[in-house]
Amino acid sequence: MILSAWRSPRAWAILLIVTILGFTADLYTKSLAFEKIAHEPVILERDQLLSNPRWSPIPIHEGVVAIPGKILNFRLVLNDGAVFGIGSQQRVFFIIFTLIALLIAGWIFGRHTTNRDVTAHIALGLILGGGLGNLYDRIFIGRVRDFMYLFPDRHLPFELSWPGSNSELFPWIFNTGDVLLLTGMGLLMIFFWRQPKPESTRATLKPQQEKSNPPE
Repeated sequence: MILSAWRSPRAWAILLIVTILGFTADLYTKSLAFEKIAHEPVILERDQLLSNPRWSPIPIHEGVVAIPGKILNFRLVLNDGAVFGIGSQQRVFFIIFTLIALLIAGWIFGRHTTNRDVTAHIALGLILGGGLGNLYDRIFIGRVRDFMYLFPDRHLPFELSWPGSNSELFPWIFNTGDVLLLTGMGLLMIFFWRQPKPESTRATLKPQQEKSNPPE
């Protein structure tokens, strides 16, 4: 029997379990990173982070090689929401934007999935878990804790550069919540891409209706 996900205990269980596991994993890995990666634990004081946007308690550190071969390093960064300086110090905006995105994810769960759409429920759980993890940082810490540095010391070919004159191959440092968000959005895109189009559904139903209702 096909039910709306909103009325399905199984769908709710999958969504909540994935969300809780993702949220927990995000906060745990961030806390562990800020405790272990630098030569001493980094103490984050919310009031000071909010009152002094240029201040950072992170000491100068070399980071940790996670995957050798210039693939992945761990390096601590506090992100105030900016990408190449765009949107810097817009904490309230990003909090509101994240809340709206989470509400949209809940709306998709209730209105556009059924009890059989396990892939979509896992995807939405990943999105909610990652989004809530970063939202927690923005509200209770003041900035988002990032520590994953992909392709360190690798640069774009042919002297190309990103906006802002950054020539690194992947200049963004991110966290577990970002990985969950991107994975969830990718799975959700695959889910919707595999859904039958309304036109093809009608084309399939029309011959069936003609067979079940032969002309008199």
